Amino acid sequence: MTFRTQCQMSKGLVDAAPLVNVVFLLLLFFVLNSSFVMVPGVKVDLSPSDMRLTQMFPSMVVTVARDDLLFFNDQPVAMDKIEQTLRDAVEQGHGHELIIKYDQQVSHGTEMEIMGAATRAGITTFNMAARPESSAAGAAN
Repeated sequence: MTFRTQCQMSKGLVDAAPLVNVVFLLLLFFVLNSSFVMVPGVKVDLSPSDMRLTQMFPSMVVTVARDDLLFFNDQPVAMDKIEQTLRDAVEQGHGHELIIKYDQQVSHGTEMEIMGAATRAGITTFNMAARPESSAAGAAN
C-alpha cells in the first residue's frame, strides 16, 4: 500500500543573507571573546618571580634593555634626561607610581641610578616587573 502526500517541493532560490549574517555574528563572537595581548616596545628578558600580579597599574613604565638602552613608555630616553622626563610626567598627572622593567643583564648600578632619578622626580612607589615562573619550574622548588 502506498500513501500519497499532498506536499510538493517548491523550487526557489536560496537566500544567502541569513547565512552571511550568521557567519558575521560568529566572527564577531570569536573576535570579542579572544584576548589579544600585545606588548609593544623592546624585548627585555625579565627575571622570573613566583609572585602573582593582583592588579594592573595605569602608570608610567621605564624599560631598561640589555645594553642600558632606556625607554619611558616605549619612547627612547637618554639616561641624563630620565629625571626630567619623569618629573614632567608627574606634573602632567600620570601619578606617582613607576613600573620598572629591567633586563637580567642590567647592572645593579644602573638600577640604582634610575630609582634615584625617579625619587628625585617625585615618584613614591616603585614596581619591578618580572615574568611569572612556569608551573613546572615552581613545582621543582
